[in-house]
Order: sequence, then structure tokens, then C-alpha cells
Amino acid sequence: MAKESFNWKSLFINDETNNAEGTAATQSTAPVLPATESKFPNHATESFPTNSLTNPFLNEIFEVYDKGFESLNESGFDFFELYKSVIAVGVTNPQSYQMAFTMGKSIKSDLTKEFLLQKGSFYIAEIEKVYAKYDTIGKTKKADLDNTITKEKYNLSKSISDLEAKIIELQKELDTKKIELQKIDPVNMEQLSEIQLKMEANNLAKQKILTSINTVITGINQYL
Repeated sequence: MAKESFNWKSLFINDETNNAEGTAATQSTAPVLPATESKFPNHATESFPTNSLTNPFLNEIFEVYDKGFESLNESGFDFFELYKSVIAVGVTNPQSYQMAFTMGKSIKSDLTKEFLLQKGSFYIAEIEKVYAKYDTIGKTKKADLDNTITKEKYNLSKSISDLEAKIIELQKELDTKKIELQKIDPVNMEQLSEIQLKMEANNLAKQKILTSINTVITGINQYL
């Protein structure tokens, strides 16, 4: 049985230990085949929409899948070794399959087509299981972030609405105060005028009485 070697935390979680784990996981005791690139073939990207190729994470995720696929490989010759050999020669070339199968038979004498298909199904099933796991993680994280964004937007929108309501109330209060200010002079003008006239009358009355008194004092000094 293949170990749980698809440790794909790097899909959503930064983990510095991933590289070390990936390196250890990809070490295989399988026989050495002709030098090939273990990565997915270039034609695998041809089925993706053009806009997907602009995804900055696409190559990184391809690499994660590639390493995960390779980490599932067990000792001996099975679908994985045939896969790498066929990819190297050409997936549409019938001879590549015959050549890889012949090579496999020389390593594993009881190798059969049924065994290869069974192992191919195993790899697919393992990849699908891990995909489903991290697809769920991704959807959960996205849903959590969507909820957080929604709450933040709601709270900010409510705060803005409250502030706008306060501004309207303050503007109303400001307008009221301005009107009251404009009314102060007209309302108090009559009282101011009355006070001013009374002050003037007070001055005149004082002057008149004092003048009268001083006149009498002068007469006393002069005639007595």
C-alpha cells in the first residue's frame, strides 16, 4: 500500500517542511529508466483555457501534483514506470507502449496489462482522494474569507450609514443654530434701543438736575 505521501499543504498553507518531505518522498527504488522529465507532459496544459495559463499558481500546483504522483510510486515496475517511459517516447506512439511493456516484462516477468490498468486506477483514485480533500479545504477557506469580507463590509456600511445619519442631524442642528443667530439682532433690537434711550435719558436727567442744583448753589454764594 502506498503511504499518505500526498502532503499538499503548500496548496493553501505555507509549510517550510514541505520541500524536505517532498524530496524524501520522491526517492524510489524503482529500476532506472531512460532519462525523462518526471513532470507532466507539456500537452497536458493544452486542454486548459487560455486564461488559466495566466494563473500565477498553475505551475506551482502542477509541480505539487507531479511530486505527489511520483511519491506514490512503489518499488518494482508498475504503471508509474510505464507512464514515464511512454511520456518520454510519445503518448500517441503505439511503439512507445510496446517498448515500455517489453522493458517492464524484463524487470517483472509476471507483468500484465490488467495489472498496469489496475495500478493506473489506483493512482487516479489516490489523486482524486487528495484532490477532494484539498478542494474541500480550499472551498472552506474561501467560504470563511467570503463570510469575513461580507461581515466587514456590512459593519463598515452600517458605520457609514450611522455617520451619514449623524451628519444629517448635525447639519439640521447647524441650520437651526444659524437661523437662531440671524434672529438675535432683530429680536433684541427693540430692547437694545429702549435700554440705549433710557441710558441717554438718565444722562440728561442727571445733567438737568445737577445743573439746577448748581445754579442754586451759585446763587447762594452770590446773593447771601
